Amino acid sequence: MKNLKKILVCKFALLMMLTLLGTASFTAHAQVDEIRIADSKGDWGYPNAYRHYPRGPGYVRMSWVYDTLIWKDEKGYIPALAKSWTYDPKLLSFIFELNQGIKWHDGKAFSSSDVVFTVEYFKKHPYGWVPMGDVSGAKAVGPNKVIIKLNRPYAPFLAYVGGVMPILPKHIWQNINDPKKCNDSKCFIGTGPYKFIDFNKAKGTYLYEAFNNYYQGKPKAKRLIYIKAGKPLMTLSTGKADLANIKPDMANALKKKGMIILKNARGWNKKLMINHRIAPFSSKRFRQALACAINQQEIIDKAHRGFGYPASFGLLSPDHEFYNPDTPTYIPNPAKAMEILESLGYKKDAKGFYIKDSQPLKVQILSSNITVAGDSVADRDGEVIKQQFEAVGIRVDLVNLEQATTDAKVKKWDFNLAISGHGGLLGDARILNRMINPKATGSVNSARFGANKKLLKLLKEQVSEMDVEKRRAIVYKIQEIYADEVPAISLYYPASMAAYNPKKGIKWYYTHGGIGLGIPISQNKMSLIK
Repeated sequence: MKNLKKILVCKFALLMMLTLLGTASFTAHAQVDEIRIADSKGDWGYPNAYRHYPRGPGYVRMSWVYDTLIWKDEKGYIPALAKSWTYDPKLLSFIFELNQGIKWHDGKAFSSSDVVFTVEYFKKHPYGWVPMGDVSGAKAVGPNKVIIKLNRPYAPFLAYVGGVMPILPKHIWQNINDPKKCNDSKCFIGTGPYKFIDFNKAKGTYLYEAFNNYYQGKPKAKRLIYIKAGKPLMTLSTGKADLANIKPDMANALKKKGMIILKNARGWNKKLMINHRIAPFSSKRFRQALACAINQQEIIDKAHRGFGYPASFGLLSPDHEFYNPDTPTYIPNPAKAMEILESLGYKKDAKGFYIKDSQPLKVQILSSNITVAGDSVADRDGEVIKQQFEAVGIRVDLVNLEQATTDAKVKKWDFNLAISGHGGLLGDARILNRMINPKATGSVNSARFGANKKLLKLLKEQVSEMDVEKRRAIVYKIQEIYADEVPAISLYYPASMAAYNPKKGIKWYYTHGGIGLGIPISQNKMSLIK
C-alpha cells in the first residue's frame, strides 16, 4: 500500500511538472494582443523604401515590414535573410547563404532571385539609405545563394548594404516603374515579422499585424501600433503606450511607476549647418570664429537643463570605435572670435556690432522644433546661439520654421546658418562621407563640403580600406581635418533615453551601433522576436 502511495505521489508530481513545463512553454511563446509605441511627431511616411521620410524613425517603421540580408541586435550583427556570409577578396565579392523556407507576406516563396532583383532595382531607382555606387551587380547561384560583386574594395558594405538594404519581392516590384508613387497595398509586402495594415497620416498612427509564418518565429505581439503622443510621461503612466522616448528629467518618476529606463550612447548630434558656398561663410577663418563664439555647455545648460554632452568638432561620437581623442576642439573664447573677425577686416560700429565696407555683419539662423530620435523637441538652441554671436558683435536674425521647411531650404542652399541634427554616429565610419562629401545629396544634414581636396581623398580611401587598423588611421585624420575646416559645427549630443513597461514581457534595448546605418532608437524588431 505504501509503495502504491509512493507511485501515485510520483506520478502526480511528474504530471504537475509536465503541466508547469507546458504552461511555461506556452507562456513564453504566447502572443500578447498588442504593443503600442508612442512618439510626438507621428507622421514618418509610408513604410517602404520609397515612401518613408528620410530620417531614422521612417526607416525603423519600414524595418518591421522588410527584412535585410543581415541585421543587428544589442551585441552586433546577426543573421536575417542570410544565415551566413563571407568576403572573397579575389572575386571582390560578398557571398550570402540564404535561409530556406522563407515566405513573403502574400505567401509566395522568397529566393535568391529577389535579392538579385533588389540590387538591380536600387541601382536603377536609387534609395538614399543604400548607396550602390560601389556595387557592380549580383548573381544567384541556385535558389539559396547570392554573390554580390563590388567595383572595388568597400569596407562599409555590410553596414550600408547587407545590413540596411530592404529586400523587395521581384514578383511585385518588377512591374512598378515609378516606386515613389505606388500606393497599392502590394507595395508593402515584405518578409519581415509584421504586415503593414494602415497609416493615418493626419493622426500619425500606424497599424501592423503579426506575420505568424515569419521564418524566425511567431512575433510576440499580434498587433504593433504607433500612436502620436506629446506627453510620454502620461502616456506611459496610463498604459496608453508600452514604449516611448522620454526626457531625462522624467526617468525617476517613471522608474517609481515600474518602468524600465534605457540610456543610449551618444549617437545623435545637434549641429549648426553652414552655407559655406557664400561669403563670409566660405572663409575657413570666419567659420572658426563662429566656432570660438559658441559655448556648447551653455547651450546644454540653458536650453536643456544640463542634460547632454558637448559634441566633438570631428563629428564622430566619442562612443564610436574610430573616434579620435586628439581631434582639434574650440574652447569657448569670445576674445579669440573677435580677434579672427578683426583680422578679416571687420570693425565695430558705435553699437558694438561688426561692419565691413560699410555693410553690417548680419547672419540669419533657421531654427525649428527639431526631431530627436523620433520625438519633436522644443528648440531654444537658436536663442542661446543668437546671444552668443551677438556677444561678439555679430547681428543675428533668428527665423523659426517647421523642420521640413528648414530641411528643404538647406537642401537648396537657401540659407546662411541652420540648426539641424542627425543620428548615425555609432554606425560605420562611412557616416563621415554621408555628412561631408559634396556628392552626398541623400541627407539634408550633409555639409556637402568639397573645398579641401585632401579631405575628399581621405574620405574615398577610408571606404576602400579593408584593413581595420589602417582604416582607423585614415578616419582619425579625417576628423582632424574636418574639425579644422568646420564646414558644419556639431553642438552637443542630447541625453537620449527611453522607457518601457515590462509587464508584457518584452525587453527593449538600444542596438549596438544603432539600427541600420546607426539609428539611435530603442525599437529593434528583434525585441518582438527573440
